[in-house]
Amino acid sequence: MGAPFCSRFTSLKVTPFIPSLAPAIQLSFTTNLRPLNGVVTSRMESTSISPSNNSSAITTVSAVAAGGDTTTTGNNSAEDNSVSDTVVQYVVLRRDLIDTWPLGSVVTQGCHAAVAAIWSHKDDAVTLQYCSPSNLDSMHKVTLEAKGEAQILNLAEKLKAGGIAHKLWIEQPENIPTCLATKPYPKSVVSPFFKKLKLCK
Repeated sequence: MGAPFCSRFTSLKVTPFIPSLAPAIQLSFTTNLRPLNGVVTSRMESTSISPSNNSSAITTVSAVAAGGDTTTTGNNSAEDNSVSDTVVQYVVLRRDLIDTWPLGSVVTQGCHAAVAAIWSHKDDAVTLQYCSPSNLDSMHKVTLEAKGEAQILNLAEKLKAGGIAHKLWIEQPENIPTCLATKPYPKSVVSPFFKKLKLCK
């Protein structure tokens, strides 16, 4: 893998701009950070290149959305400029219900769980990113299947123990756990919890 984008860019010789003809250029991109002590943060970085009398000044401003920290740094390391994780929401349906209930009813259960998980964490930084106007038409969901009630309850316990926010949907008045959905997370954070489950087909 080559040098980070910012490092490669700063190694180029930049001809000074004429302010009246070329205003400052701003390059923006977003990265997601892995959780620290169970808290997932999202960082937005902006790199500005401004003309000056001596040389082009390059500054990078970083803002961590979850913690509200704002810092100003110089040229960052490869770690700070890492490629962002795909943000996904996991939905798990019960295979036994898929085989016995009308398909529409099972899909409805998954919709209930997915909406409830997002709404319950509507102020979460990653959820806000997932539901932002720029991402609404490109959401990522992974739909898996559990064999039955015992497996989906066991999964819910593992997620709870691992600090993974989720909604186990209990259909009323039957009081049946029908499905489960996580709040949106970077895929690398949650995928290990679902390795034993099959894609829902």
